[in-house]
Amino acid sequence: MLGYITIGAKDPETSGRFYDAVFDAIGDERKFADGGWIGYGPKGKDEHNVYVCPPFDKQPASFGNGMMIAFKTDAKEKVDAAHKAGLSHGGSDEGAPGFRPPEKQSWYGAYLRDPTGNKIAVYYVP
Repeated sequence: MLGYITIGAKDPETSGRFYDAVFDAIGDERKFADGGWIGYGPKGKDEHNVYVCPPFDKQPASFGNGMMIAFKTDAKEKVDAAHKAGLSHGGSDEGAPGFRPPEKQSWYGAYLRDPTGNKIAVYYVP
Protein backbone atom coordinates (compact mmCIF):
# COMPACT_ATOMS: atom_id res chain seq x y z
CA MET A 1 0.00 0.00 0.00
CA LEU A 2 2.83 2.44 0.71
CA GLY A 3 4.38 4.18 -2.27
CA TYR A 4 7.15 6.08 -0.51
CA ILE A 5 8.07 7.77 2.77
CA THR A 6 9.50 11.27 3.21
CA ILE A 7 11.28 12.00 6.49
CA GLY A 8 11.88 15.63 7.42
CA ALA A 9 15.43 16.52 8.44
CA LYS A 10 16.78 19.60 10.19
CA ASP A 11 20.24 18.78 8.83
CA PRO A 12 20.16 16.35 5.88
CA GLU A 13 23.89 15.56 6.15
CA THR A 14 23.63 14.56 9.81
CA SER A 15 20.41 12.61 9.23
CA GLY A 16 21.97 11.05 6.13
CA ARG A 17 24.81 9.57 8.17
CA PHE A 18 22.25 8.11 10.61
CA TYR A 19 20.11 6.56 7.84
CA ASP A 20 23.17 5.38 5.87
CA ALA A 21 24.20 3.33 8.92
CA VAL A 22 20.73 2.03 9.81
CA PHE A 23 19.78 1.07 6.25
CA ASP A 24 23.16 -0.53 5.56
CA ALA A 25 22.60 -2.77 8.60
CA ILE A 26 19.28 -4.04 7.17
CA GLY A 27 20.36 -4.42 3.54
CA ASP A 28 19.36 -1.11 1.99
CA GLU A 29 21.52 1.74 0.72
CA ARG A 30 21.73 5.38 -0.26
CA LYS A 31 20.75 5.75 -3.91
CA PHE A 32 21.33 9.47 -4.38
CA ALA A 33 21.88 12.81 -2.66
CA ASP A 34 20.90 15.99 -4.47
CA GLY A 35 19.86 19.45 -3.28
CA GLY A 36 19.32 18.36 0.33
CA TRP A 37 17.37 15.25 -0.68
CA ILE A 38 18.71 11.76 0.01
CA GLY A 39 17.01 8.68 -1.45
CA TYR A 40 17.26 5.12 -0.12
CA GLY A 41 16.25 1.72 -1.44
CA PRO A 42 17.17 -1.96 -1.58
CA LYS A 43 20.76 -2.87 -2.40
CA GLY A 44 21.20 -4.12 -5.95
CA LYS A 45 17.93 -2.64 -7.24
CA ASP A 46 17.31 0.54 -9.19
CA GLU A 47 14.60 1.84 -6.89
CA HIS A 48 14.24 4.16 -3.95
CA ASN A 49 11.23 4.70 -1.74
CA VAL A 50 12.50 6.45 1.40
CA TYR A 51 13.57 10.08 1.20
CA VAL A 52 15.27 12.26 3.82
CA CYS A 53 15.05 16.00 3.17
CA PRO A 54 14.18 19.43 4.54
CA PRO A 55 10.43 20.14 4.53
CA PHE A 56 9.04 21.50 1.26
CA ASP A 57 7.41 24.48 3.01
CA LYS A 58 10.87 25.71 4.14
CA GLN A 59 9.78 25.62 7.80
CA PRO A 60 12.00 23.83 10.35
CA ALA A 61 11.67 20.07 10.38
CA SER A 62 10.05 18.60 13.47
CA PHE A 63 8.93 15.13 14.39
CA GLY A 64 5.28 14.17 14.62
CA ASN A 65 4.09 13.22 18.08
CA GLY A 66 2.71 9.71 17.82
CA MET A 67 4.14 9.14 14.33
CA MET A 68 6.58 6.28 13.81
CA ILE A 69 7.95 4.59 10.71
CA ALA A 70 8.78 0.88 10.92
CA PHE A 71 11.30 -0.83 8.66
CA LYS A 72 11.01 -4.61 8.32
CA THR A 73 14.07 -6.79 7.91
CA ASP A 74 14.70 -10.50 7.49
CA ALA A 75 16.88 -11.31 10.52
CA LYS A 76 17.05 -10.63 14.24
CA GLU A 77 20.77 -9.83 13.90
CA LYS A 78 19.96 -7.05 11.45
CA VAL A 79 17.64 -5.44 14.02
CA ASP A 80 20.50 -5.52 16.53
CA ALA A 81 22.97 -4.11 13.98
CA ALA A 82 20.61 -1.32 12.87
CA HIS A 83 19.97 -0.24 16.47
CA LYS A 84 23.70 -0.18 17.24
CA ALA A 85 24.49 1.65 13.99
CA GLY A 86 21.82 4.27 14.62
CA LEU A 87 23.06 4.95 18.14
CA SER A 88 26.62 5.38 16.92
CA HIS A 89 25.52 7.79 14.18
CA GLY A 90 23.60 10.42 16.14
CA GLY A 91 20.43 8.54 17.04
CA SER A 92 18.95 8.03 20.48
CA ASP A 93 17.50 4.92 22.07
CA GLU A 94 13.74 4.52 22.34
CA GLY A 95 13.74 0.79 23.09
CA ALA A 96 16.57 -1.74 22.93
CA PRO A 97 16.30 -4.76 20.65
CA GLY A 98 14.13 -7.52 22.02
CA PHE A 99 10.97 -9.54 21.70
CA ARG A 100 7.74 -7.68 22.30
CA PRO A 101 6.05 -8.60 24.44
CA PRO A 102 9.08 -10.22 26.10
CA GLU A 103 7.27 -13.47 26.90
CA LYS A 104 6.43 -14.08 23.22
CA GLN A 105 8.85 -14.92 20.43
CA SER A 106 6.72 -13.70 17.52
CA TRP A 107 7.96 -10.10 17.00
CA TYR A 108 11.50 -8.77 17.53
CA GLY A 109 12.21 -5.07 17.23
CA ALA A 110 14.10 -1.99 18.35
CA TYR A 111 13.22 1.69 18.49
CA LEU A 112 15.32 4.78 17.76
CA ARG A 113 15.02 8.49 17.22
CA ASP A 114 16.97 9.98 14.34
CA PRO A 115 18.99 13.22 14.76
CA THR A 116 15.86 15.31 14.01
CA GLY A 117 13.77 13.40 16.56
CA ASN A 118 11.74 11.22 14.19
CA LYS A 119 10.89 7.87 15.76
CA ILE A 120 11.64 4.72 13.80
CA ALA A 121 11.40 1.01 14.46
CA VAL A 122 13.36 -1.81 12.87
CA TYR A 123 11.75 -5.21 13.26
CA TYR A 124 11.82 -8.87 12.33
CA VAL A 125 9.03 -11.43 12.44
CA PRO A 126 10.44 -14.96 12.86
